[in-house]
Amino acid sequence: MLEWEDRKSLSQRDGAAANDPFASWNDGPTKKSIIDFVARVTKAGGIDYVAPGERIAAFDNDGTLWAEQPYYFQLAYALDPVMAKALQHPEWQGKEPFKSALAGNLKEVFAGGNPAIIEIVTATHGGVTTDEFEAELHEWLAATRHPKTNKLFTEMVFQPMLELLTYLRANSFKTFIVSGGGIEFMRAFAEITYGVPPSK
Repeated sequence: MLEWEDRKSLSQRDGAAANDPFASWNDGPTKKSIIDFVARVTKAGGIDYVAPGERIAAFDNDGTLWAEQPYYFQLAYALDPVMAKALQHPEWQGKEPFKSALAGNLKEVFAGGNPAIIEIVTATHGGVTTDEFEAELHEWLAATRHPKTNKLFTEMVFQPMLELLTYLRANSFKTFIVSGGGIEFMRAFAEITYGVPPSK
């Protein structure tokens, strides 16, 4: 009898989790405040009501929707072509930040700050059409894996945030991504990964 009761209780918990739009979230003030906020702004006639066409939610990408460690994933995408194009650019062997990138010394690359990263991104992302860039990026995303988890980079997303995006859209919010990442980079995967289509 006790075993049957335990199984029944477990089944009830599983059923409750299946009906919870925030199944991966811990119960607590953050989860409650989101649900309360959405309830307020979607209650017709309420003081905080927002019409469906005016419901907008914007999210940062790196570190919010997906991981950003050990470094920005767009930088990972920019570093790979440094190796691939090294023979075409012998000058890189003696020029920073390429010299350090080719040696695998990312600490030295990062020591150059944003100017060094921008130089790498410019050198490896430039000179191609938008269509060529997107095709190359799709190929990279489909094959390249995170150095620590061995997951595809598009699998390095945070499940709680996917649930939040889905919950907001179910309540007539239009979702956007505002990111320091390049627009073309984001557009290549944002719709299939987050359900956020390119904005016209």
